[in-house]
Amino acid sequence: MGRFSFRQFEICDDDATMKVGTDAVLLGAWAQVTGCKRILDVGTGCGVIALMMAQRTSENTAIDAVEINEPDFRQACTNAGTSPWKSRIKIHHTPVQDFVSPETYDLIVSNPPYFSSSLLPPEQDRAAARHDLRLTATDLLKAATRLLKDDGRLALILPTVESEPFIRLAKSFGMHLSRLTRFYTRKGKPQERSLMEFARHPQSVQEDTLLLYDHGSSWSVDYARLTKDFYLPRS
Repeated sequence: MGRFSFRQFEICDDDATMKVGTDAVLLGAWAQVTGCKRILDVGTGCGVIALMMAQRTSENTAIDAVEINEPDFRQACTNAGTSPWKSRIKIHHTPVQDFVSPETYDLIVSNPPYFSSSLLPPEQDRAAARHDLRLTATDLLKAATRLLKDDGRLALILPTVESEPFIRLAKSFGMHLSRLTRFYTRKGKPQERSLMEFARHPQSVQEDTLLLYDHGSSWSVDYARLTKDFYLPRS
């Protein structure tokens, strides 16, 4: 069984199409949640980001999460149901394209499918989860413009090669880059991920970088600080 113990919750991902990984933990720890009363997680998978959002927010914050894949949906329901925040998290088995909410959101988070131009893996579910077969960048941006409050924000993580095209596309939907963290695994290596936040109204972009490892398998001070509320102490 794939079971991961975090400081305040546990995640099982044995039935999930995509397992718990660095991308999800990065986004869940990085996204700004101050003042958020309603949060939507698009493509929640096993539910790790939704649970991280719940841990980081007050008891008055409601978290919705949508997931199209049946096994992932079931796994996310189980993980949310055994968490300390089960009353605040609701998992919806639906594509975000069809998702309807009576209220708009302060924040939408997504660790979306990517590698749209690369070769697809053979497994159909894994292909859909990691490539934009069921959720394109356009789909995500349409959902964001429909479901976000006027001052709401969209936060996501993408491979570097996918980030610039997404920034350009987002601008055509009236969503402007407001925050950007360039993520590297090691010094001297190419940038691997872009953590990005978008808002409806243009503003100065806050930019920085984040390094995973200082040397060997030792986390950088910045990465350890970012994730300290989630990861258990390393032995």
